[in-house]
Amino acid sequence: MSEVLSTDLPNRCIPISLLLIDDDIGLCGLMKEFFIEQQMEVETANDGRSGLALALSRRFNLVLLDVMLPAMDGFQVLREIRRKSSVPVIMLTARVGGADRVAGLETGADDYLPKPFELPILIARIRGLLRRTEWLRPAENRQAPPGRDRYLFAGKVIDFDALELHVGDRTLQLTLMEANLLRYLIQHEGKAVSRKAMLEEVWGVREDTDTRAIDNFIVRLRRYLEDKPSSPRHLQTVRGVGYRFVANPE
Repeated sequence: MSEVLSTDLPNRCIPISLLLIDDDIGLCGLMKEFFIEQQMEVETANDGRSGLALALSRRFNLVLLDVMLPAMDGFQVLREIRRKSSVPVIMLTARVGGADRVAGLETGADDYLPKPFELPILIARIRGLLRRTEWLRPAENRQAPPGRDRYLFAGKVIDFDALELHVGDRTLQLTLMEANLLRYLIQHEGKAVSRKAMLEEVWGVREDTDTRAIDNFIVRLRRYLEDKPSSPRHLQTVRGVGYRFVANPE
């Protein structure tokens, strides 16, 4: 519990700001004390409705969101957050089934941590998300250093560092899980990738569970990438298997 959070982010000059939404008041108190010791700013809410209001009222670097909440459950809160924000969200829950985890990630969560958990593990998850998304630096101040993690194809640019997709003069914000799924498909360009493999490698879900969440992600990504989502050229369906990414289809 003495570990100090170091996000390894450049030019960090403001405290990390967290929003914790959990109906366990005692747990909230303990976690708040711990995070303050880590020199982070923390706001808390104990029901879904007030948590959502806080999440939309100011900018946080990351949201910790319990699933089982009064007024609105965590999935409902996350859906509303995702309508207006791509802030990183870690879902916390005592429900550990693969189906619940996939549902949370499909709704827009960036990570999923089952209760009970050790605080150093949570700190590691927070560190990883902040490092990957660089939320402490406003987007307009980000500069692309040499070797920036980008992928160019068919007149499109995926910026994995900024979680952005550039199509012509449009810039679309990706969630971390959308970006991770795209990266995985790109790494296997031209190969058929099964839904099960995507669940295991991108989401870390290794037990048998419903794979329809993958289809929902692909539908969204096709809206971003394809000129005609109903006739996809880049994210192709491989019947009976899964999907295949093709950068430059003939």
